Amino acid sequence: MFQKKLKMTTIKIAGVPEHFNLPWHLAIHDKVFEKQNIDLQWTDVPEGTGKMCQMLREGKTDIAVILTEGIVKDINAGNPSKIVQIYVDSPLIWGIHVAANSKYQTINDLINTKAAISRLGSGSQLMAYVNANNQGWKTDNLQFEIVNTIDGAVESLTNGTADYFMWERFMTKPLVDKGIFKKVADCPTPWPCFVIAVREEVINNQPEIIQSILQIINQTTTTFKNIPAIDNQLAEKYHQKLEDIQEWLALTDWSQKNIDENLLNNVQKQLFQLKIIDKIGTFEEIVKTF
Repeated sequence: MFQKKLKMTTIKIAGVPEHFNLPWHLAIHDKVFEKQNIDLQWTDVPEGTGKMCQMLREGKTDIAVILTEGIVKDINAGNPSKIVQIYVDSPLIWGIHVAANSKYQTINDLINTKAAISRLGSGSQLMAYVNANNQGWKTDNLQFEIVNTIDGAVESLTNGTADYFMWERFMTKPLVDKGIFKKVADCPTPWPCFVIAVREEVINNQPEIIQSILQIINQTTTTFKNIPAIDNQLAEKYHQKLEDIQEWLALTDWSQKNIDENLLNNVQKQLFQLKIIDKIGTFEEIVKTF
């Protein structure tokens, strides 16, 4: 007797093409999701969080591995999705970069200048507000140039249509090493950097599938740092120096837990103070607990 093959469930997932997401690629490559009859289809989104918020709204992805501040803002603004888990517990360290030959030498030189951002509502825009607040600048005076991707930022800073660009420090370091960018400061997020968000329709229709996906990725991230020569693999795949990857690994902690109410309220309070959101949403509106 032939055993009846169970039907595969297709789930679309999106995330940035960065080292944080290698655990997903390893689990997909090793067919761990497939063994649970889940066809998890990954899409790289170099444009980042603003683009992924749009994809969730339009049903072009079911799941997004996304910056905490960006998805909290967008759910607050009506995105029909929920946060189902923290993915990376440690802060994201944003490097603040200028063109290598720029006249700007320090963070203080950048007051009243123009920030390159990937798109409106992106992490690069929201963190420009956080940084301005940290520096005591008037956030009403911030100016932005939309550049879509890191390549767009290189072009914009080089030709002077924008003055500085905030992006994850380690992913941007090769541009500093090549003498294209100069880093003037760091700005860590005051909260865990990445969460997993899922469209409500998918949560309601396939809760067991989502729980199964979370279980698999949590098992993968729990042992990720212990994979033999994982630092070499990361350095090669993401074109990083080995010592930079080793520093990044030491600073990065993945999470297997959901966001709690106190943490969510802390994120929202800061976004509200910065006028990024105009109301504080309830825990139930933003987070789904299984």
